Amino acid sequence: MDSRSEIKEFLASRRARVTPQQAAIAVYGRNRRVKGLRREEVALLAGVSVDYYVRLERGNLRGVSEQVLDALARALQLDEAEQAHLFDLARAANASPAVRRRTGGQRVRPSVQRILDVVGAPAWVRNARHDLMAANRLGYALYSELLTDPISPPNTARYVFLNPRSKQFFVDWERAADDIVAMLRSEAGRNPYDKALSDLIGELSTRSETFRTRWAAHDVRFHRTGRKKLRHRVVGDLDLSFEAMELPGEDLTMLVYTAEPGSPSQQALDLLASWAATLDRERRDHQDIHVPAPAEPAER
Repeated sequence: MDSRSEIKEFLASRRARVTPQQAAIAVYGRNRRVKGLRREEVALLAGVSVDYYVRLERGNLRGVSEQVLDALARALQLDEAEQAHLFDLARAANASPAVRRRTGGQRVRPSVQRILDVVGAPAWVRNARHDLMAANRLGYALYSELLTDPISPPNTARYVFLNPRSKQFFVDWERAADDIVAMLRSEAGRNPYDKALSDLIGELSTRSETFRTRWAAHDVRFHRTGRKKLRHRVVGDLDLSFEAMELPGEDLTMLVYTAEPGSPSQQALDLLASWAATLDRERRDHQDIHVPAPAEPAER
């Protein structure tokens, strides 16, 4: 991906979003043609010269100090995820060729799989490209729809934008689509030289106009905790809370889903556990995704 274009379009899109009123800048007359702030207004708010800011918005962040980036983030009223993205873009612009070769996690350690297996709730691990790398039995059952994709490993972004059934599975599909694109955009800023990530974004951009439109917005977002409303083909509607936990040094994230005790969603999860016990044959069809075999019944 073109680092300079990414920087240029991100800064321009954030500048267009902030109104003079939000920035406490007085506006005189009615013939203002610029949507959002002017470049000179951002420069004033950030405490840099207009020429210097123009250089930044043209995509040149080489050698820019953290103090200037902090000032720019304040001027553009960036949230935490957007500020992190700006720093990632600057870091990538200054990275050496050796750093640029970093790619996302490809394997799950056996100890991580053991943790998944003992969690009594749907749990799975994804990499930064949203490939499903590992799951426990309930996680496999919950996201069994993803495993209908013949491409391995299954990928949630590909499922959301290229599989029409995703609009039935994700009750709030628009939010799910926004979240996926924003997370991929964040990862592209952190690791713009990941070929597999670039290939995925290229595929989705080519095949999905909906993805292209969202990608052009340059939105970024953290995805640490929240709610998922799913419509499972076997157990029906599920209203679940999730927690996302990063696995240090691996570019992998573990997600665990829970329901309110005694709720209809918890009852649906209990039913899901019963259904999951029947999936051994389907599990063997997807050897790249580890799902624990059913436990042998205890002898009486």
